[in-house]
Amino acid sequence: MKLMFRTIIAGLILTLFSWLGVTTAVAQTADTQEPPAPAVQTLPPTEVDQGVKTELEQIFAQDENLDAITVQVRAGVVNLAGDVPNEVAATEAKRLAEEAENVVKVQDNMTRTLALSDNITPMLVTTKKAVESFIRAIPLILFALLTLFLFVFLGNRLARVKTLWSKIAPNPFLAELLAQMVRIIAIVTGLILALNILGANKIVTTVLGGAGVMGIAIGFAVRDTIENYIASIMLSLRQPFRSGDHVLIDSHEGKVVRLTSRATILMTLDGNHLRIPNAQVFKAVILNYTTNPERRFEFELGVDAADDPIAAIEIAVGEISKLDFILNDPAPSGSIKMVGDSNIVLTFRGWVDQTATSLGKARGFAIRAATIVLEDNGFSLPEPIYRLKLDGAAAKLMETSTPSKAAPKAKPKPKKSVKPSSQDVSPDTELDDKINAERALSGEDDLLDEGRPVE
Repeated sequence: MKLMFRTIIAGLILTLFSWLGVTTAVAQTADTQEPPAPAVQTLPPTEVDQGVKTELEQIFAQDENLDAITVQVRAGVVNLAGDVPNEVAATEAKRLAEEAENVVKVQDNMTRTLALSDNITPMLVTTKKAVESFIRAIPLILFALLTLFLFVFLGNRLARVKTLWSKIAPNPFLAELLAQMVRIIAIVTGLILALNILGANKIVTTVLGGAGVMGIAIGFAVRDTIENYIASIMLSLRQPFRSGDHVLIDSHEGKVVRLTSRATILMTLDGNHLRIPNAQVFKAVILNYTTNPERRFEFELGVDAADDPIAAIEIAVGEISKLDFILNDPAPSGSIKMVGDSNIVLTFRGWVDQTATSLGKARGFAIRAATIVLEDNGFSLPEPIYRLKLDGAAAKLMETSTPSKAAPKAKPKPKKSVKPSSQDVSPDTELDDKINAERALSGEDDLLDEGRPVE
């Protein structure tokens, strides 16, 4: 009995000591560990947050695509939830929330339903409203179109009054240019008034600004065309030639057919058409053979080196002056050009009236008359002579080829010359006939004005 009692007492003491040790260890462990962090507490919404929420809810309530969105605001952080039809509506809601005052961040918890009815119905409503607005605006649109048509009609009508523009600008090209400018101004004025009637003032400003920028860009792009257009105006004012004039423009020769707003048309001497851009004509060196009716021709003849060149000149010039088509003022003349290898080269000149005489025919008959008179008077027109030198055989060749006595020069028999009265030197009219026929058949305007003086 005593033994059992002692055993129980010993167990209680051991249990007490064990409890005391565990408690001490736990206390020590608790002392070494950090205290736990306090729990996060949700701040209540402030008056500013409540104001942001109220403002966004009022904005979303005005849009049928956003009226199902719920708004929560805590410390400037906006939480958007609820259903929206599509991504476009969600993006719009986020944009409105971010633009609101006192918003720090926007959280997107919205659900995109992508329902067919939610996306088709707004489009149908919008289309219906647009159709109704168009129907209501039909009278205003008709009045604007009537105003535009009236200005276009007046501009075209006024531009077609050629007598008015011919009095203002005698030059046909300038008259046409003024008429086109009036037509364009009338159309632009009518268009601006029509847009103002429809309330499209911003469109007018945009169109005018875009037209200015586009005009600069187009000006750089078509500067060659503009240069050619301006050259046409200057040529029509300067009048450097007339239709039918025989001209040489740089290296292009022919007779003028007409001057258009783009090019100068020539007919070459062999009957072909040649179009030269007016910009090139305006800057070119122009030689007009028709402006002065008196024109000089010249040709060259060679006489033997043993002949007297001065006597040859006097005889040939005297014969040339007897021709009916040769002018006496200025009188024909001659001169020594050069001494060649086997002859003396003479130059003869004569003047003709181009209105009654063909320059080419006159030159041909003058050459024939001078050649015949020189030969009749004992002057020879030698051909080129070439001397060959052969080593070792030159003396023998000279002995065999040189006659013992020089044979006297035989005087040629006089030749019967053609009488001047039978010489046809009238100008050729084939090209002029072709030019007149083409001008009569073609309806293209000619900017050359016969009433204006030639520059």
